[in-house]
Amino acid sequence: MKKYPISIRPFGVHAVLIEWPEKVEDAILNDILDFKGHLRQNCLKEGNWEFVPAYNSLTLVLRYDKIDFDTFKEQLENWYAEKKDTVVLQNHLWRFPVCYDNAFGIDLKEVAATLNISVTALIKKHTKNIYTVYGIGFLPGFMYLGGLPKELEVPRRTAPRLKVPKGAVGLAGKQTGIYPQESPGGWNILGNCSVPIFDPKKEVPCLVKVGDKVQFYSISKAEYDLHKIEVEVGIYQIEKIKIDA
Repeated sequence: MKKYPISIRPFGVHAVLIEWPEKVEDAILNDILDFKGHLRQNCLKEGNWEFVPAYNSLTLVLRYDKIDFDTFKEQLENWYAEKKDTVVLQNHLWRFPVCYDNAFGIDLKEVAATLNISVTALIKKHTKNIYTVYGIGFLPGFMYLGGLPKELEVPRRTAPRLKVPKGAVGLAGKQTGIYPQESPGGWNILGNCSVPIFDPKKEVPCLVKVGDKVQFYSISKAEYDLHKIEVEVGIYQIEKIKIDA
């Protein structure tokens, strides 16, 4: 795996921020995740450290002590230089059902008009692509999905909504994503995912992790209603395929 020029700087007294080149690409993300795995397996005691990967950075948080930055920076540079591609990244492709019915896709027609394509073509393009989870944030479980085709890029709404419903699937700039809970938001809403992607009551609240892949597929309103019932009674199974990074 290719090595990149990295920069390391303090991020408060308990954390450091390691940054890779400012590009959104799978090769950089895979190197970040590989280095994270190397640190967890060989260098840092996991119980004391929190690892937060995203896009072109990795934040390391020491939970109980302050960091001696100069010493730690030198260690990190050496660890990165000596890292070999020995960490096997176990990622998954998640296929999420989305209902693009007019009741849910409140910006669907407007986005299609902006892109000068039909609603049917917009849905087809949105569901055909496979996206990479580059970050999780803004809200717990909110996935920033990169890899949106250029022909689907639209700006954020000029006036954000005060309430975007849970499960709303939207577009903004070069990204798409799912709102894991009701919240304010300025993304263009195309539909709604019929199954929850974040549950704070579970041991692992968020289904996906950074580095995973996501693909949407279109369902009818009747299928959406059925999924809601199946989720409520605990019998719905999200499609999950193991892949190698």
